[in-house]
Amino acid sequence: MFNARVLDLRSREEIKQEMKKIGATAPGIQIMLKKADSRLVKVEGVGTKEANIIKQEMLSAGGDAATDKGTLDHSVEESDLILMGTTSQYEKLLSKLNIQPFQCKQIAAEVEEVLENFEKRDFVLKLPKKKIPLDRTLVMGVLNVTPDSFSDGGKFLEPDTAINHGEEMAKQGADIIDIGGESTRPYSDPVSQEEELKRVRPVVEELLQRIDVPISIDTMHPEVAKEIVEMGAQMVNDVSGLRDEQMMSTVAELDVPVVIMHMLGEPKTMQEKPEYKDVMGDICRYLRNQVDAAVKGGISREKIIVDPGIGFGKTVEHNLEIVRRLGEMRSLGFPILIGASRKSFIGKILDADETERMEGSLAAMVSSIQNGANIVRVHDVKESVRAVKIADAVHS
Repeated sequence: MFNARVLDLRSREEIKQEMKKIGATAPGIQIMLKKADSRLVKVEGVGTKEANIIKQEMLSAGGDAATDKGTLDHSVEESDLILMGTTSQYEKLLSKLNIQPFQCKQIAAEVEEVLENFEKRDFVLKLPKKKIPLDRTLVMGVLNVTPDSFSDGGKFLEPDTAINHGEEMAKQGADIIDIGGESTRPYSDPVSQEEELKRVRPVVEELLQRIDVPISIDTMHPEVAKEIVEMGAQMVNDVSGLRDEQMMSTVAELDVPVVIMHMLGEPKTMQEKPEYKDVMGDICRYLRNQVDAAVKGGISREKIIVDPGIGFGKTVEHNLEIVRRLGEMRSLGFPILIGASRKSFIGKILDADETERMEGSLAAMVSSIQNGANIVRVHDVKESVRAVKIADAVHS
């Protein structure tokens, strides 16, 4: 018996280390890495002419490409492509496409960009007062100063209670505390900016005096973001994904990190009948468009974080697919934040209310970390910090 097995290696670094173990030379490893590191890349809306050229060039490079059956006889005008190849094969393909006609050069540029983005690991959270390398998973503690949030609504509405809870999360190891004064639970009604500020202002003001943990303001309103950041908060978490142009310009002016989240519709209606053609494709397309708009609006790329919006206009199946395929969002080239904590999809799977979802939340969180999450937004800080340490240790 020779003890053969299939290697389940999920990064170039793991492949490199495995080759080192068997005594491969350093120059040889660099050459072989390009042949061992296989990727699937999906490109949407490619014209038939370009699709046929790309398929032929990928075949000649030793890889392959799946296309609509109608591309061969031109019975369709365009096709999505799924490219299959190693790094070496992609290099050959891209060099050929750069000298091909039609839009082949533009397609090559986008494929090259997403391949580079997918491998990016050197993210740094650049807050006004400190820089945090994302070489480990950060834990963002949730502090809802609302009467109607889905999990802890009313629990921390009184300022003193909220302040004490914020202090406790800091002691438990939270890297960031995310404070919000407006519920975005499904079917929730909006509140005025004045009411939102009335709820969060005293809590933020006091916590800034008591803890060193950076504070994030969870809001969709530019006036709230501006006032709270000017008080000392260091980050904006916008669940509406910078749809408001005034919010975009405000964040650019404040020059703080911002979370751009995907939400289907509005909190009041988002869960009525959520539908997608391709849930991950639709989310990535939306986030890419919002990121492009944000950069054009003056927000630095190094200040952007993306969030797929678990539970915001998604079914149970959608949420599970997002966690399972979260790594695809690495193609955008930004740190990924995910908030699965206590969400309804966990409750439906476990048949458990909000108070009985900790284990499910931790499982979804760890799966998200395995699949690419850089920041996890949680209610149960102590338990999450411990689980994160193990998840990070496994993947270090």
